[in-house]
Amino acid sequence: VQLQASGGGLVQAGGSLRLSCAASGRTFSNNAISWFRQAPGKEREFVAGISWNGGTTHYADSVKGRFTISRDNAKNTVYLQMGSLKPEDTANYLCARGLRSHPSAERSEYTYWGQGTLVTVSS
Repeated sequence: VQLQASGGGLVQAGGSLRLSCAASGRTFSNNAISWFRQAPGKEREFVAGISWNGGTTHYADSVKGRFTISRDNAKNTVYLQMGSLKPEDTANYLCARGLRSHPSAERSEYTYWGQGTLVTVSS
């Protein structure tokens, strides 16, 4: 499966962006999909994940209440709506397909990764 992330860009602090992760190839509708991010010089970290049917979501504490993950299996697409953005949200955001139907924060639980989309939040 190929994952293509898009929607990143430059935004001022307090602003919003919506990221999309489009899948092609093998279906992903049976698998959890998550967003991770990696800032320069830092470890890749979990941001948000969603179960195969959208019934379960999981967020990192740092984004709870500000970010919302959703999916449309008919369109093979997962979204990350980001609001109240902060400069510390600046990173390359990557989507990944999980091994299981429910999301995990562990990178080892993900087999397919997109190339990422860059989000820059200015102060």
